Amino acid sequence: MISRNKLALIGTLALVLVATFGSRALLSQQKVEMRGGIPVAPTGLWGKKLPTAPMVYDTAEHQRIRVAIVTKALAFPWSIVFLPNGDMLVTERKGRLRLIHNGALDPKPVAGGPVARNLGVSGEPGAIHGYMDLALHPKFAENGLVYISYTKPVDDKKQTTAIARMKFDGHAITETKDILVADIGTARIAFGKDEKLYVTTVAVGGNAAQDLNNLGGKVLRLNDDGSVPKDNPFVGKAGARPEVYTLGHRSSLGLAVHPVTGEMWLNENGPNGGDEINILKPGLNYGWPLVSYGRQYTGPWQNDRAGHAGFEPPIVYWMPSIAVSGMTFYTGDRLPKWKGDVFVGGLRTGEIPGTGHVERIMFNEKMEEMRRESLLVDLRQRIRDIRQGPDGLLYVLTDMEEGAVLRIEPAQ
Repeated sequence: MISRNKLALIGTLALVLVATFGSRALLSQQKVEMRGGIPVAPTGLWGKKLPTAPMVYDTAEHQRIRVAIVTKALAFPWSIVFLPNGDMLVTERKGRLRLIHNGALDPKPVAGGPVARNLGVSGEPGAIHGYMDLALHPKFAENGLVYISYTKPVDDKKQTTAIARMKFDGHAITETKDILVADIGTARIAFGKDEKLYVTTVAVGGNAAQDLNNLGGKVLRLNDDGSVPKDNPFVGKAGARPEVYTLGHRSSLGLAVHPVTGEMWLNENGPNGGDEINILKPGLNYGWPLVSYGRQYTGPWQNDRAGHAGFEPPIVYWMPSIAVSGMTFYTGDRLPKWKGDVFVGGLRTGEIPGTGHVERIMFNEKMEEMRRESLLVDLRQRIRDIRQGPDGLLYVLTDMEEGAVLRIEPAQ
């Protein structure tokens, strides 16, 4: 046991150190390079290439899996949809639509889509530019309509984001029409069980997400032609845009319909922590930027007291962030230990590049979170999208310069 005299001596020495060398003698935090008010991320784990052979993994629920590479000849792919015949359409952020037919990537991009442009945006990883999300019309088998979110050129110096409706004949786009041109970033799109189109918009800074007369930081709900449904929650209300379905979102990069309830689930990125999964309910406020479970990029909490008091709370949140992206419910039989689970893509964990992965979340019958599992961590890839295919398997997109479609299947 340390005597009182020794404790007094230790205290005296500490005071001498502080007086002589300042607080750095006891607390010597490293200086972090800042760019635009955001810490520059380290790159020590970044840049790993995918292996060429299939990979086999043991997982927590004794669901042994094999991860096969469908193709890795894509450039920063963003979204994937499955056609009735099993073919896949994939977007690339360079403004290309690609077709995977009978498991092979067509070397030529699909012709006839809208022109996308990325003014001032490099080829490095990012989110809101180029060709982004895809959604098939609920009656695609009858009308061949595909919807896409993309960055649209306005003039030589300006671009905006838009949602276009296109007709796909199996080989090319034959018709293209913008149904929404926004002055704010749009990202994910998905049709609900009500056959309405849901659109996420971005509001990273300021208070736009709380302003009902501003489309930023919202989820919009539209008819399939871009018009406003008469039963939207803010139709006819002064000072509110009628397109708005929910508000108080930050940067929402995942949408998925619950296969039983038909509720639309959304995930969104917090800053440094505070990523969320929310269940969308008409007219509700999800809090950003007034409440959050996250920190600002420079370290302080986003709010004096983290939480969602007075606002609709998330059902899942992350601290630190995993930079949530695509999301899907698994309903198939090929991976039976995972039936009913939610899968979410992550672009990077804790602000460290090279730490992207897939997360599996198990819920109970009340849709309360029970446990999580991180998958494909060792691949060190940015995971942009994850979807269930018509074959009952999971398909993953890596948002990399050598971007890939990966297939998760049971190991034999």
